[in-house]
Amino acid sequence: MSATHATSAVDAEGTKVPLRLAVLLSGTGRTLENLLRWQHDGRLQARVVCVASNKPGVRGLRVAEEAGVDTRVFPRSEYPTRSARDRAMLDWVRGHDTDLVVLAGYLALLEVDALKGLPALNIHPALLPRHGGPGCYGHHVHEAVLAAGERESGCTVHRVDAAYDRGEILAQARVPVFEDDDADTLAARVFEAECWLYPETINRWARGEWGRTRSE
Repeated sequence: MSATHATSAVDAEGTKVPLRLAVLLSGTGRTLENLLRWQHDGRLQARVVCVASNKPGVRGLRVAEEAGVDTRVFPRSEYPTRSARDRAMLDWVRGHDTDLVVLAGYLALLEVDALKGLPALNIHPALLPRHGGPGCYGHHVHEAVLAAGERESGCTVHRVDAAYDRGEILAQARVPVFEDDDADTLAARVFEAECWLYPETINRWARGEWGRTRSE
């Protein structure tokens, strides 16, 4: 489906309908849980319509299934190339009339060409452009922040492009780094910020702050 407007989708009667989200994940689904909580509470101007994972059996898939969300697994081993896997996965995503792809702990580089213009966002647990790139995920990020002696950290929502953590930065939230922090305590503080920054950024996207919500 295509549209020429820059706000949420509109039905035949001209009534705004929630943005349709596809979530890609590789693990526990904590970010998905948070988005579903915002959705349930009526605070998210979007609805999760499908969840895809590159790994079978992960908790995030159970979170989606328990919420009644359509799920599917796309293991790399079942496709001749990563590009073939990503094309199959994103064709499935587009089959759900998706407006926006949201990466939520998806630990693989996404083939951007396979998006075919469908916008995609990611959240990274640091203040990009610092502490991003290949291998910078999960506790590796927080350990790098502490090793660098940073006085603050945070999280960044950015558009997905052809390189890890290099897409256009849309929003950031900052948190302090304390002298007695370890990777676990810092991770917990950053995740608290992620839990409001990501859904609020999705809401801003739904309001059209960064252009069109559907690819043409």
